[in-house]
Amino acid sequence: MSFDSDARLTLDDLEVHHDFVRRHIGPGKTQIADMLSTLGYDSVDALIEATVPKKIRIDAPLDLPSSLSERKTLSALRLIAERNKVLTTMIGMGYYGTITPPVILRNVLENPGWYTAYTPYQAEVSQGRLEALLNYQQMVIDLTGMDMANASLLDEGTAAAEAMAMAHRVSKSKSDAFFVDRDVHPQTLSVLKTRAWSLGLTIVEGDAFTDLADADVFGMLIQYPGSSGQVRDITQPIALVKEKGGLAVVASDLMALVMLRSPGEVGADIVIGSAQRFGVPMGYGGPHAAFFATREDCKRQCPGRIIGVSVDAEGRKALRMALQTREQHIRREKATSNICTAQVLLAVVAGFYAVYHGPDGLYRIARRIHRKAEIVAEALRRMGFEIVHDTFFDTIQVRKPGQAPRLLAKAREHGINLRFVDADTLGISVDEATKRSDIENLFQVFSSKASSQVSIEDLDMEVADDTIPHLLRRTPDSYLTHPVFNLYHGETEMLRYLRWLAAKDIALDRAMIPLGSCTMKLNATTEMIPITWRNFAHLHPFAPLDQAQGYQQMFEDLEEWLCEITGYDALSLMPNAGSQGEYAGLLVIRRYHESRGDHHRTICLIPSSAHGTNPASAIMAGMQVVVVKCDDHGNVDMADLKEKAEKHSDNLAAIMITYPSTHGVFEETVTDICDLVHQHGGQVYVDGANLNAMVGLCKPGKFGADVSHLNLHKTFCIPHGGGGPGMGPIGVRRHLAPFLPEHPMVDGLNPYAHEGEGDVGPIGPVSAAAWGSASILPIVWAYIRMMGPDGLRQATEIAILNANYIAARLKDHYPILYKGRNGTVAHECIVDCRAFKESCGITVEDMAKRLVDYGFHAPTMSWPVPETMMVEPTESESKREIDRFCDAMIRIREEIRAVEDGSSDREDNPLVNAPHTHHLLMETPWPKSYSKEQAFFPLPANREDKYWPPVARVDNVAGDRNLVCTCPPLEAYQEAAE
Repeated sequence: MSFDSDARLTLDDLEVHHDFVRRHIGPGKTQIADMLSTLGYDSVDALIEATVPKKIRIDAPLDLPSSLSERKTLSALRLIAERNKVLTTMIGMGYYGTITPPVILRNVLENPGWYTAYTPYQAEVSQGRLEALLNYQQMVIDLTGMDMANASLLDEGTAAAEAMAMAHRVSKSKSDAFFVDRDVHPQTLSVLKTRAWSLGLTIVEGDAFTDLADADVFGMLIQYPGSSGQVRDITQPIALVKEKGGLAVVASDLMALVMLRSPGEVGADIVIGSAQRFGVPMGYGGPHAAFFATREDCKRQCPGRIIGVSVDAEGRKALRMALQTREQHIRREKATSNICTAQVLLAVVAGFYAVYHGPDGLYRIARRIHRKAEIVAEALRRMGFEIVHDTFFDTIQVRKPGQAPRLLAKAREHGINLRFVDADTLGISVDEATKRSDIENLFQVFSSKASSQVSIEDLDMEVADDTIPHLLRRTPDSYLTHPVFNLYHGETEMLRYLRWLAAKDIALDRAMIPLGSCTMKLNATTEMIPITWRNFAHLHPFAPLDQAQGYQQMFEDLEEWLCEITGYDALSLMPNAGSQGEYAGLLVIRRYHESRGDHHRTICLIPSSAHGTNPASAIMAGMQVVVVKCDDHGNVDMADLKEKAEKHSDNLAAIMITYPSTHGVFEETVTDICDLVHQHGGQVYVDGANLNAMVGLCKPGKFGADVSHLNLHKTFCIPHGGGGPGMGPIGVRRHLAPFLPEHPMVDGLNPYAHEGEGDVGPIGPVSAAAWGSASILPIVWAYIRMMGPDGLRQATEIAILNANYIAARLKDHYPILYKGRNGTVAHECIVDCRAFKESCGITVEDMAKRLVDYGFHAPTMSWPVPETMMVEPTESESKREIDRFCDAMIRIREEIRAVEDGSSDREDNPLVNAPHTHHLLMETPWPKSYSKEQAFFPLPANREDKYWPPVARVDNVAGDRNLVCTCPPLEAYQEAAE
């Protein structure tokens, strides 16, 4: 923007910090004009008119607050944060205070090199994150005593639900009942009940030590230590459920397992839990990395991602996501789970926590926590209170008939939150962050004379160390023996290790990540700053609501704003991933049909182009998938849809569509699709993955959709974090609102619950915390507040402009597979590479690996169409970066042409050998038929900022054939040093 020096300007005109929109959107006015000229349009409005069907476009601007500057937004968020009151937390229930080592806080959690990276599908540009996740898996394997572990799940409740579903698949029992011990966390039990209902299973609750013998079940879940804090020898119930042909699932605590005998030693089949207390703040419920460990023979049934060890084309060790064909995007309706994500950033933090502290450091932390609990228990005994359980790790229950409510209130007056169990009983949990002064303050709650009755120093000397029975103890030398957990205990070494790993990867701080459907847009620094503020990061999810008024204000704002943006009437923020949102939305639809007596409506129509999680989610929700064809233009085949809607009219539950389509086109018939499905009694689910092409232009809730999940980690700037965290809240029309989720720990979470018909009410929770991953919602609040209604619309328009510019620049070199009625695409385009395999043997994978030599992460490969690339630039990339990517793609086409005409060897060319590592650079004589310059510096820009891939092309087949999901043994480190 330029100013006339003689013009009268206001202070607001001169506010350089105000124009966040200009900072978020990559192209400036001149670049926008140049791109429009290339496309042949005289304005952005003209492009949008040609691209977005008129009958779905909205006329009025979004009714949202006007944009704020970055500085004012942070000030507003500080005021919101101050409304949250962070007391000393002693509630427990799976959430604990922790101390994130500053070297990890600053260099991982707050580092864009870690938080802006994508899921490590492209192993060659993800070796740093893959190693960090391998460390996490090894940590979980060692502490649980199991054979293998995955790279994390969404939260402990979800992990328990996945374990139950896996046990049902694997078990030899014919039963459909699952036993849950009564000392399991209540939020976990509720998530299990929701999943059991959707899968047609039954939950049997009871005491695993007395009631399991008479139960006919396919599996059992027991908490170790229990939610009450009690530590029991779980050998007997594990053996008993196995005698029945069932599987033993143990929910555990990694910090407790530092001191306790591992579940694997006593026969557990699956061990789950949360890694939150390994350096990840509570964050009012998330995001946190759940862990999932199991036996070797169950590896192909294990949900989520597994990081494994393979080799590259040069014979060197290389890491990759193993068993990738298990990913739900590929298995679709045959999927065993709809989980297509993880909590990578948080798993990385937890893994680094173990690396930094090492086995001795973790033992000291765990031992100190346990000692605090022993001191608290003995002090309360001496004050005349009953301690319910004699064996515990960090949590006790204290009993005094009729006194619990009074003591709970008094504790809050003293700035302490305790767990209310019943009128006689309170729960007290101590953790790494519990200070001596906190314990002394706690004593005052139970006795005003505590200072004269008990002394921490005296108790520390007098209390015997026998709370955990000898048979249940483990020694520190039985875990974390791998070198990585014993090398980086000094901050200097840790700092360098973190930098060394980050340098191996391509994240948004290095280059554009042009992934179709994944919307890798700017995660602005201002948006990220508040997530580590104390009043957002350190609040327990079950703290009283009057202590979380800042969060409640934020939730209300976001629900209102997101409903305005989408056209829906109500919203649930609970789902903590897009997959969870799909699942929750379909359960809401199912509840709606049941409320009307239509229990038979279970058919879900899904176009063949849909995201793979769509059919997987439908199966999880207890529906039957019927696939609808797409026509030659990538649109839903209306004739086939009409035929199948009529055929299944009596039983039709829903259709799931993605809009704009997965093929990158605004389908003209979307309102016809909605009308047709409604005519046959079904509901319309619009997958929100491509919402970045609609904000400010059209609203799914207004053009016929009934429910959508919103990928906040795509459209609303929550970073991908290397494959998580994410958020997938669902918006619904008013008739579906009564069925939105409830939660056992929050009364009245769904304000519409009383409006349901008959006895059918809300679905149960789909996540362990009532508001999912609440601590990353300030990112979304800040983004919407800084963009304002005009900025949000402009972002959408420029996303569409950038995609069309890429299509225009590449169309003379590659076919663009699908286009709309006027020859435009939406926010992404599909580059057709299918002909090259036949013409010269070059595959889309060869092209993707060659892009690494140019310094780019590859676009989405072979989806939704095999041997294609789906490219999405987002609005945040400048024309300069887009041109750099297009130049690389055009040069790659020239390299392909050289193979086609025989001037480049079919078996030895830059594409089939890509990527080229620094190891190859040093080989003499040079072993390739083309020059070093072509291999390493294919464009002049590569000389200025060269990305050196740490490994050559990874052997996927070898990785799956010889799955190793643990850190290499000591010998591998010795070999590397030789």
